Amino acid sequence: DRKDADAVAGKLKGSGFDVVYDINAREKEDIEPILGALPNLDQYILCSSAGVYLKSDEMPHMEKDAVDPKSRHKGKLDMETHLEAVGANFTSVRPVYIYGPLNYNPVEEWFFHRIAAGRPIPVPGNGKQITQLGHVKDLAVAFTKILGNDKAKNQIYNISGEKFVTFDGIAKACAAAAGAPEPELVHFDAADFDFGGKKAFPMRDQHFFASIDKAMADLDWKPEYDLLDGLKDSYDKDFGRGTFRKAADFSVDDMILEKLKVMA
Repeated sequence: DRKDADAVAGKLKGSGFDVVYDINAREKEDIEPILGALPNLDQYILCSSAGVYLKSDEMPHMEKDAVDPKSRHKGKLDMETHLEAVGANFTSVRPVYIYGPLNYNPVEEWFFHRIAAGRPIPVPGNGKQITQLGHVKDLAVAFTKILGNDKAKNQIYNISGEKFVTFDGIAKACAAAAGAPEPELVHFDAADFDFGGKKAFPMRDQHFFASIDKAMADLDWKPEYDLLDGLKDSYDKDFGRGTFRKAADFSVDDMILEKLKVMA
């Protein structure tokens, strides 16, 4: 149990590990027992999030940009600050949206469910919001490139795909990856609805994308997958085999389609 600090420290104390890859820490308290149990650690490699950036009119987000202390990812910021404060040799990776087979929170699955059911896809606003997806394998390779890399010492890196894409573009690319016809897109204004706390769309309704130039320069790394190839890989190895993380729930879609008088 990661939240049992004594148990974590007890397991690690005296183990002699040189490097920590920390993929699921969310709060400073998650990393403190690890640092305490491994005082001679050579490198701490942390998975943070591009969600820490303060919303801005100037894009893409860069590693030097202002962060949002009120972000729901505030714990990630606290960990970065703590690692720096204790003098650890750390590297923090800030992915944007991650996609790919067996990813724990695959945003593409939301689209695949609707495409498989032949349903219209509700998209907030005009669908021109620009965002960015990075394939999970490309993220994994970037993590390996950080290991023992002097350039990565005490650095932060955005990791994602090379190109940006609109919400509408993601829906169309998911359909193409699944070998399906181009889907019907239904645009809606979220302000017109009360979804009762449920999410109507798997991404934040804003422009959200980041520069990966620093990672490409320092880590001898370049994304292997473009969006369509990455989505095909995800579909073929995961959803297309009948596996998924969450069952389909079209209840919010039905609210939108009913109000807009669109037949599902």
